[in-house]
Amino acid sequence: MGDFMEEVYKKEKKIKEKTENELQTELIKSIIEAKKQLNLASKNFEYADGELIDYYVYQIKATRSKLDYLVKKAKSKKIEIDMISEMRIRLDENEAI
Repeated sequence: MGDFMEEVYKKEKKIKEKTENELQTELIKSIIEAKKQLNLASKNFEYADGELIDYYVYQIKATRSKLDYLVKKAKSKKIEIDMISEMRIRLDENEAI
């Protein structure tokens, strides 16, 4: 049993914790992605018919809730998401692809 616990401890110790800057960048990227999803759902809603209307209404509401949560989280961490930093992150994402 002692060897097992030591093995688990070693595995957990190897996991690299993210820096505060990495966590902030990840949060900003999540906000950008949620904005993209909201825009897409809104555009799809414009052309939806029948039962798809309900689907896109739900998707828009859910995405707005997610975006509100992420923005509140960013504000609580005093992260300001201005257009310039958002554009930099988008450019970095495009270069990575």
